[in-house]
Amino acid sequence: MSSLSKNAVQELINRASTLMEALPYIRQFYGKVFVIKYGGHAMVDEELKESFAKDIIMMRLVGMVPIVVHGGGPQIGQVMERMGLESKFHEGIRITDQETMDVVEMVLVGKVGKAIVSLINQHGGKAIGLSGKDGKLLEATKVSPGTIKNAEGINELIDLGRVGEITCVHTQVLELLEKDQFIPVIAPVGVSESGEALNINADLVASALAGALKAEKLILLTDVEGVKNKQGELLSQLKPKQALKLIEDQTISGGMIPKVKCCLQALKEGVRSAHIIDGRLKHAVLLETLTDKGVGTVFFGEKA
Repeated sequence: MSSLSKNAVQELINRASTLMEALPYIRQFYGKVFVIKYGGHAMVDEELKESFAKDIIMMRLVGMVPIVVHGGGPQIGQVMERMGLESKFHEGIRITDQETMDVVEMVLVGKVGKAIVSLINQHGGKAIGLSGKDGKLLEATKVSPGTIKNAEGINELIDLGRVGEITCVHTQVLELLEKDQFIPVIAPVGVSESGEALNINADLVASALAGALKAEKLILLTDVEGVKNKQGELLSQLKPKQALKLIEDQTISGGMIPKVKCCLQALKEGVRSAHIIDGRLKHAVLLETLTDKGVGTVFFGEKA
């Protein structure tokens, strides 16, 4: 057996150092729940899809309890277009009539969720797909119609249709799956008291689940680095008061506002920390949870 060069030995030492850096985090987070919202570019790029699946498997193997909530807006839009159906939105929310709801459920539960489950299982994990209907996991009510002023200043009634807001999270099915070390992959479809399927924003679902489970972390994968200041520099840590001030002065704006509010709501409900991270990076979830620096913005409670 030939001896290794100095460079090869150093490379092995560097790898060992990386593993040792992860050790205190593995110890700290053993048995802790992580709710991860999977969406954006990470769901489209083949290399990123594979790295995400491996991250989730690694977390489960070292004793963490990952729960995946996935989006699927672009995939819904593609199927609707092929079916000759028009996608309509109000303030970024998909207006969901009965026909659209059928597509939403078919795509999120029947296609996107199953593909994620298959990918995790293919790489050696043990995943199972769920929607909010399973075990009444996500009980919800329809969002009430509201009146807004249109471009002409005339009052207009906006009915979002089968869009829901969560009223109760029943965690029993997740607790049963945890006993057998399954990785739940959850589609953001809720169920009303009458059994009606409702379309719910995936970030809101992830936040509500994290709160109900008193998760260690809520992690939202996005297509940006995280929250930035007015100079465009990444803010690696924020407390609730700081985040609210940045919303007030419009440093945080547009689609980042609801994501930040989801993080702050999760903290209110007992989640220890919430993270907005760049899902375009390979192994973004592991980098955020098992290294010293992380790859996004983390939100801590005021007392942390």
